[in-house]
Amino acid sequence: MDILTVSTLVSHHARYRADALAVVCSGERLTWLQMEQRGNRLAHALLRAGVRHGDRVVTLLANCIELLEVYWACARVGAVAVPVSPLLMPAGLATLLADAEPRLIFLSVATRNAGVQASSALGGPPCCVLVGGDAQSDAGQACIPYAAFVDHDAADRIEVPVAPDDLCNIMYTSGTTGLPKGIALTHRIRAHYATLLANAWRMTPESVVLHTGALVFNGAFVTLMPALLIGCPYILHAQFDPAAFIEDVEREQVTHTMLVPSQITAILDSADFDASRLLSLQVMVSLGAPLPAAHKDRLESLLAGRLHELYGLTEGFITILDKRDTAHKRGSVGIPPPYFDLRIVDEAGQDVPTGAIGEIVGRGPLLMPGYYRRPDLTNQAIREGWLHTGDLGRVDNDGYLYLVDRKKDMIDSGGVKVYPRDIEEVIARHPEVAEAVVFGIPDDRWGETPVATVKLKPGIAAQDARAEALRDWINANVGAKYQRVSRVLFVTDFPRNAAGKILKRCLREPYWSGHDSAI
Repeated sequence: MDILTVSTLVSHHARYRADALAVVCSGERLTWLQMEQRGNRLAHALLRAGVRHGDRVVTLLANCIELLEVYWACARVGAVAVPVSPLLMPAGLATLLADAEPRLIFLSVATRNAGVQASSALGGPPCCVLVGGDAQSDAGQACIPYAAFVDHDAADRIEVPVAPDDLCNIMYTSGTTGLPKGIALTHRIRAHYATLLANAWRMTPESVVLHTGALVFNGAFVTLMPALLIGCPYILHAQFDPAAFIEDVEREQVTHTMLVPSQITAILDSADFDASRLLSLQVMVSLGAPLPAAHKDRLESLLAGRLHELYGLTEGFITILDKRDTAHKRGSVGIPPPYFDLRIVDEAGQDVPTGAIGEIVGRGPLLMPGYYRRPDLTNQAIREGWLHTGDLGRVDNDGYLYLVDRKKDMIDSGGVKVYPRDIEEVIARHPEVAEAVVFGIPDDRWGETPVATVKLKPGIAAQDARAEALRDWINANVGAKYQRVSRVLFVTDFPRNAAGKILKRCLREPYWSGHDSAI
């Protein structure tokens, strides 16, 4: 087995630091040796079930130790782990399964009905393994209980040849821009996640990592892989809860965490929030969506010098705003790490002048080999070695990137380009607003007009008079007349994917139904 593969990391620590704490989850505290033994047992079970090199293994699981074991065991036998959101409905899941063609599916009690229903549409449904619960699905198809599946004495290391450029994962896109695509990621790419990001986050064996988001979200790997490389404890919560986050940071003296903006806001607004309880934190990575400046300023005033912001695509390009630069590069999403390159280009693919807005394109060692079984889409996304992100941005004289918006989210109002993020930044400053999303709706006069969808802070009533007052406040504070919103709509929460990213198209689609404009 080549040493540049994911599974060798667990084995390394099991050999040299066997009794060191590896994983904490749901009351269990496991050493590296225990994780190695559990991963080996599952690897043997995969082989007994007929899983071979290159086969896909789908997981439809919420956060649990078994999900980590699947990741490592698949890597050990050369199988491809395909984590899928447990929030998917059967129709969407069936599309993914038809594309992935898995040999094995890991289900939970909460997802077994959807999983069995979706897999039954395949020609010859794959074997299903049930994590937790009984052995019989409600749909009448037997699932092998996880404990029975791995019930075997064999815990010796599997030696299956696995090469660095073999597939490690297929990560399906979140669906924010249409039908999901399978992003193929190799062992070499995951190894680069480990080395590049451990360096960026300044991790050491004495670090303690806490992860509270969904493990099926690719953003989870920006702290998981470095923790595996360094061999520091990795604390995994079953789900995000602000109070539990604060409690565990204080009790376990957590040093590193990754959060999406909505989670940061929830922590700051929590009744349990006390900055003194979070002083052990050295690095807080914000990713998944831009963190509004108002929330960033609030976080810096309470927990200064800890925030890193990562902009990136699972397809393989990132920039990082280091905590040293947060104050003097306000609004930036940072610079490419070493071995990466960044350009801003126009519609013809030509570089634009410094400060001008264009499409962000980049390249580096995380670049995917392509979308799984979709060379047509791969050729659209990667041109002459450069990943075309579909995002709009600009760089300053120092080369720092400033994200403007998604090209597809841009509003064309009377021929003027309106960037929703500019308006969202204004709305985030209002003291009653927790989150806001701006998008364009059809307008007979202007073609499109901006509307704001707003989630209010807890305890604030959503009233018509408040919506009108907030609309007037927004329109008085935006920088241009064309940025004025035509209305404000209140929601109790936004449609989100497993990563917590807001699905803007779900908000926008009802307004465009029956119109010619593309969504």
